[in-house]
Amino acid sequence: MASARCPGDLAADRLEQVLAVVNEPAPPAFHFTTPMPYPGLQAMFDTLIPKGVQWYWRGDFFDTVSDGAIDVHHRFGGNIPTDLSTMHLYPVDGAAHRVGAEDTAWAYRDAVWSGVIGGIDPDPANAELIRQLCVDYWTALHPHSMGGSYVNFIGAQESAERVRATYRGHYDWLASVKSAYDPDNLFHANQNIPPVPG
Repeated sequence: MASARCPGDLAADRLEQVLAVVNEPAPPAFHFTTPMPYPGLQAMFDTLIPKGVQWYWRGDFFDTVSDGAIDVHHRFGGNIPTDLSTMHLYPVDGAAHRVGAEDTAWAYRDAVWSGVIGGIDPDPANAELIRQLCVDYWTALHPHSMGGSYVNFIGAQESAERVRATYRGHYDWLASVKSAYDPDNLFHANQNIPPVPG
């Protein structure tokens, strides 16, 4: 009797075809693609960035990388104060753009990039240094953004307005859903949409 195949097996059958678009211009300098269990993916950076490391981060969505944004990246990228601190731009494409803007809670289906600035260092003495890097870098870059961010890239100290900007016109609808299903705001240990006061 043949065993059932999981979606990962089916994806592996198409791996060469899917990666052809990446390999076509020239062989990549580094290539890491392999099936793995989800916990394995989540643990990939445990050795590089172990528990106890100081973190501070901020992010934004972008529909383009403007000349002004490039100037900001050049200015701050050349002056990163700690070895682990970084800035990432993640592409937003494919399936994310095939869903209508009003079909889900996520309001930035027109974004092309999701950026995050990460201040990271093992020494607690550098906590303020890495925080200031992120604040200054983000403040200079934000005018070139779409105004909102992937919610997981919003720091705990940022304002409620940042959460509202992240959900755009969906915010009031989500607040009403929150009021219906979590009126006491039990689930609040995150960048939260509070329930509408009743």
